[in-house]
Amino acid sequence: MLGENVGTLAVWGGTVQRGELASPFPSARGRLADGAIGWPATDWEQRYRRTVIVTDTVTTAFVVAAIGGFFGARDAANWHEKWGILAFGTELLVLAALAVSRAWAPVVLGQGAEEFRRLGRGLFTAAVVLALGGIALTSRNIKLWIFVAIPAIALVTMTARYLLRLWLHKQRKEGRCLRPVLAAGSPATVRDLIARARKFPHLGWRVDAVCTTDGRGIDGDQLDGVPVVGRLADVAGHVRRDGFRVVAITPDPHWSPDRLQRLAWNLEGSDAEMVVAPVLMEVAGPRLHVDAVLGIPLLRVSMPAFTGGRRVVKEVVDRLGAALLLVVFAPLMVLVALLVVADSRGGALYRQRRVGKDGREFTIFKFRTMVAGAHGTRAALAHRNEGAGLLFKLRRDPRVTRVGAVLRRYSIDELPQLFNVLTGSMSLVGPRPPLPEESAAYGPDIRRRLLVKPGLTGLWQISGRSDLPWEEAVRLDLRYVEDWSLALDTVILWKTLRAVLRGQGAY
Repeated sequence: MLGENVGTLAVWGGTVQRGELASPFPSARGRLADGAIGWPATDWEQRYRRTVIVTDTVTTAFVVAAIGGFFGARDAANWHEKWGILAFGTELLVLAALAVSRAWAPVVLGQGAEEFRRLGRGLFTAAVVLALGGIALTSRNIKLWIFVAIPAIALVTMTARYLLRLWLHKQRKEGRCLRPVLAAGSPATVRDLIARARKFPHLGWRVDAVCTTDGRGIDGDQLDGVPVVGRLADVAGHVRRDGFRVVAITPDPHWSPDRLQRLAWNLEGSDAEMVVAPVLMEVAGPRLHVDAVLGIPLLRVSMPAFTGGRRVVKEVVDRLGAALLLVVFAPLMVLVALLVVADSRGGALYRQRRVGKDGREFTIFKFRTMVAGAHGTRAALAHRNEGAGLLFKLRRDPRVTRVGAVLRRYSIDELPQLFNVLTGSMSLVGPRPPLPEESAAYGPDIRRRLLVKPGLTGLWQISGRSDLPWEEAVRLDLRYVEDWSLALDTVILWKTLRAVLRGQGAY
């Protein structure tokens, strides 16, 4: 069926001007005119883009001014000559690099890891240009701007972008700042798209109308409450009349290459994006590319990156990050250890065998959250299992101690796994580490989870943890294995904090 990232796969288009003809479908028209999401459709998008640009400019200026002011005060006599020029030049260079990297493109703002990837690329470009400029000018102060100013700008701007994204997602969950979508395809695939758009409103899609082969839906003139406004051959006309921002093409035998090409031509000069969902495999992110081969546009899927430079960077980030987090959380971990020992008989740590990369077993460390000998009583509780698939979980497990219940709710019991990350058996981000008995029951597909190191957190944790159906948890882990990137790791780490504070699915 359709993938979650259907909106990022293949885009054509320009600007559809508002048609002068009234829509013959009042229900769809009324929804399009609903408050902030009515015409002109791009108003909120332009406002959000301007807000992002202003925020990046202000935060960059603040960081540059703070660093230049602090260090320049020590050399006041040469402020204008040295510090003032470098500060002003650094700000202009950063903003120019963000523009060249298309970090303000509307298509990436507000969702996905690509927004942060482009932001990071722009800042890295600025750092390289600064370094080359410093060498050319033999400036003694250039290291400060490369190794202090640029990282500080990255931290502040990414935090500001994330806060803006949280605000945008909140608006979308309340039904605002959504892009009206016309879905065109078979009733079954369109129904799947409607369900996903409703399940993930933060992605910003709202299916307002549907076109099918015969102009009818499963429910007559509606499909899951969305009006069926016409046939697949009528898509371009409805876009021009009703001002849809996205035309989502879902699988149907009607869609031949020739018909898709003509539809793309008919949408030229419009404000509508034409998005085509691939049906052969669910792959997204940095592995997916569009290439022209022999004059034919083809989706090129590169091999997953299990080795190479990016993996080396991930290893370094894991070890350094784990070391830093252990230092930060050391006082909390000492306190938790004392509370665990005082609450019930037994040691503070719990050791358990898990399966890691390439099927190699290792010992995982956690704070003990159950009474001593709890594993031996698992068979007696098997009939009460509430876990999905191969998982064993109980929402109200009688073996969990009072302190353990609190530790589990906020995932504090998993902090000792930072030692596993530090020693190399785990990663900060990755699939969930399975038990040996779980791994033994894996089929060939699920076993692909073992191609990478298991993680302290991952897509499964920020998406609901134990509340997820087994199939969904597996799909998320496999998606991470296939589409891993440093930018995706950054987004997952950001979202983990919110997931931990909410405690959803943790028991």
